[in-house]
Amino acid sequence: MTPEELSLAISACLRDAVAAGDIALAASAIPAEVRVERPKNRDHGDWATNIALQLAKQAGTNPREFAAVLSSRLKSIDGVSAVDIAGPGFLNITVDAAAAGALAKAIVEAGKEYGTNTALAGHTVNMEFVSANPTGPLHIGHTRWAALGDSIARVLRASGADVTAEYYINDAGSQMNTFATSVYSRLHGLPVPDGGYPGQYISDLGHEVLTAHPDIRELTEVAALPVIRAAAYEVQMKDIQDTLADFGVEFDVFFSEQELHDAGAIESAVARLREQGHVFDDGGAVWLRTTDFGDDKDRVMVRANGEPTYFAADAAYYLSKKDRGFTEKIYLLGADHHGYINRLKAIAAAAGDDPEVNIEVLIGQLVSVNGAKLSKRAGNIIELKDLIDWLGKDAVRYSLARFPADSPLTLDPELLKKHSNENPVFYVQYAHARSRGAARNAVDAGVERRVDGQDSFDASLLDHATENELLSYLGSYPSIVAKAAELREPHRVARHLEAIAGAYHRWYDACRIAPMGEEPVTDLNRTRLWLNDATSQVLANGLDLLGVSAPERM
Repeated sequence: MTPEELSLAISACLRDAVAAGDIALAASAIPAEVRVERPKNRDHGDWATNIALQLAKQAGTNPREFAAVLSSRLKSIDGVSAVDIAGPGFLNITVDAAAAGALAKAIVEAGKEYGTNTALAGHTVNMEFVSANPTGPLHIGHTRWAALGDSIARVLRASGADVTAEYYINDAGSQMNTFATSVYSRLHGLPVPDGGYPGQYISDLGHEVLTAHPDIRELTEVAALPVIRAAAYEVQMKDIQDTLADFGVEFDVFFSEQELHDAGAIESAVARLREQGHVFDDGGAVWLRTTDFGDDKDRVMVRANGEPTYFAADAAYYLSKKDRGFTEKIYLLGADHHGYINRLKAIAAAAGDDPEVNIEVLIGQLVSVNGAKLSKRAGNIIELKDLIDWLGKDAVRYSLARFPADSPLTLDPELLKKHSNENPVFYVQYAHARSRGAARNAVDAGVERRVDGQDSFDASLLDHATENELLSYLGSYPSIVAKAAELREPHRVARHLEAIAGAYHRWYDACRIAPMGEEPVTDLNRTRLWLNDATSQVLANGLDLLGVSAPERM
């Protein structure tokens, strides 16, 4: 019995109780699916629900009485062996071995879909993350949001949300002119001007520009700079995109800030917000009255000299997301961007949105790596591509995914390079590789999941204590994914995979899949192969949500 099946069965019992007059509750108050979770103490049963506490007040009764009515009906569900009422009205449910073991077959048959849910169906989300300036390579400061942002997008999609992952290219403004001037200086053998971009990569970009435009040095500085800016920008953006691809991070949209300016979106945004009554003029500048929406001060949109501010571009960008049909906008920002939260929410409110519903700003803390070396190319930063080459994509991504975004983090390279259970990513990946090896060995010994074209599976045989433990963790996986999506916390998936890996290793050590020596192959062997393969599937599904590979061999 899967948790989803149990959830639907509880909902059916509720509807039956209401129809019979046993519970005075409006039919509309009955949820389509009732949330079930593993109790912390397994002596309390296999599953628990607090539905009685949720609905008792609406039914005009106390939770324990509500639970008692529901309990009598739950006991008649096929596969439920016991129902107990605990505390103020919790229902603890125990399923029989056959019902519990049936989960193994259900997981294998569901395949990659196991763990997906519809909790966020109908949510249309734009999620912006990384958005590094295209003036240099990605570095350690971008690493955490690249890993977490991609994993959050994956768990949101696994929970039914329609997610667009977006990279906002900050390709307008003075930093792009400084970038072009730095490359121009290197092309002519001159030092980078004060405030320019240092590093060997600027010289490398100069060579790329020269290859594409052999006569660039013959042009005046005024004529050369626009050409250099465009060509160097294209090469640097490709480097960023290639690095993200190597890190397993995919974006659906790369959105150019410059295109906002070129399309007149800044002026349009000012006009739209003025129509809403939130824009005013003062001292020759144009302002947005963000203090009406909780900001600490009003914000300038257009300076007295007629130049739009970055804030004006932020407003135009938000309106662009709104116009493209994204009802929910998630921004993933670095630790130094706390001040942006109120101003972004103020933009949402000024645009007529609900800042508590239509916009969400997540702030991530800094990450460091012991012993990391500054980039030889960039000189003053630790490049993401160097981290990938040094520690490997999987180790970096998993390590970043297994901690909450708001906790400062220092990675230990010596730990991440260990092939031992101390290394969390190795521990989980090895469990998957071990399960695949066990499956190969079982097949070599003549154990197959199907015999004469028919599934050979007897769920009641999965009655060993380690099997019960493993099945419980496998069964909890879908609710973990749903909670990770709800809270934007993929570390919940990582930690649960570690629990599954531990339960699998204990089961593997206690229960044989393949028969010993000349022993005949039995249904127990075949059924255990189903459980083994179910574990493989859940580990692979979970690792995929974290952007980490599930190796067949290690």
